[in-house]
Amino acid sequence: MDESEIDQVKGMRLQVLLPTEVLVDEEVAKVIAKAENGFFCLLPRHIDFVAALVPGILSFCVLNGEERFAAVDEGILVKCGRDVSISTLNGVQSTDLDHLQTLIEERFLELDEHERKARTALARLEAGTLRGFKELQEKTYGHF
Repeated sequence: MDESEIDQVKGMRLQVLLPTEVLVDEEVAKVIAKAENGFFCLLPRHIDFVAALVPGILSFCVLNGEERFAAVDEGILVKCGRDVSISTLNGVQSTDLDHLQTLIEERFLELDEHERKARTALARLEAGTLRGFKELQEKTYGHF
């Protein structure tokens, strides 16, 4: 058995970590994930790698060839040697791809919309506060 066949047998250790639990902890042969610039695939002999993930479906093949799926929110993927770790706030494992896609659209992307609205409201509040300070300064010290 040559070195590449040994690496394929060993595979990679995939861990998907949520704040409250370990969603996935498996020996895998392949991982497919989605970053801002599209999908990418990791195999055991790939170089070490870091990527910021966007909400999407994570696909991975366990060593017996079975393909499994998980919906993941934004997160960070780190491949170091044969360890692949993904840290994300939300994730669900399922064999039903339609269910996972619906979940991503309803939960994860909806959260992004709420975040966007909250940031917009905060920016307005900050701008209003700065205007108020400027007006107060002008009343107190006059125009500069």
